[in-house]
Amino acid sequence: MFFILSKLLQYLAMPLLWIVALLLFALFSKNEAKKRKALLLGVLLLLFFSNPFMSNEVWLAWEPEPALMASVGTYDAGIVLSGVTEVNKSPHDRVHYGEGPERILEAIQLYKMGKIRKIVISGGSGALKRVARTEAENLQQTALYAGVPQKDILLEEKSRNTRENALNTKQVLSHHPDLDKLLLIPSAFHMRRAKGCFDRVGLAVFPFPADFHTHDRSFHLDDLLIPSADALRYWTHLIHEWVGWLVYKILGYA
Repeated sequence: MFFILSKLLQYLAMPLLWIVALLLFALFSKNEAKKRKALLLGVLLLLFFSNPFMSNEVWLAWEPEPALMASVGTYDAGIVLSGVTEVNKSPHDRVHYGEGPERILEAIQLYKMGKIRKIVISGGSGALKRVARTEAENLQQTALYAGVPQKDILLEEKSRNTRENALNTKQVLSHHPDLDKLLLIPSAFHMRRAKGCFDRVGLAVFPFPADFHTHDRSFHLDDLLIPSADALRYWTHLIHEWVGWLVYKILGYA
């Protein structure tokens, strides 16, 4: 039930949905005063949420600072959270990435640099229907192609959300007591919730954020004035994360 509700919340946390609802209300309402207010509010929200400067500023405030690769110590394992591949896309002889391939790519780089000895990949599928291959298998495929030996990759393939990532990864690691010092590698925007979940189940992890959605602060005309569809999409992504983080806090998951 929690999994299905989280999917519903994902669609409700969309500024574009709010804007469309206001504009539709303005279109069909017979109350002239309410019609004008709804139209004005819809336009103002559209201008705000489509402004790339505002979007980037909020993301900069939410995402943690990136860590230099050279400054990372040595760890027994790096834990990579999935949620970045398209499991329903054919053909299945390759990995179809959406956003966030940096999670596995940076884990591979850290492995090649000798910063982590093993790569633990956590994630089944966030899809409601049956899939041909889990997300963990997809990310493993990329690591294998990059030259990481099979023996240095551990898979957890049952998780459908971040809480399950933490619980199931803990179970996998219980069979590998030598893997004690752990580096957590989620997307930067997801770090608060991810680390909170792992801390809650008793896995001490050090954070290494990847997949940043921000760019350096810019006052270029394009950022300040020109509306951006990407800004709307980024807001949806971030609000969804805020809702998820708050729900996890309330339920005691993080």
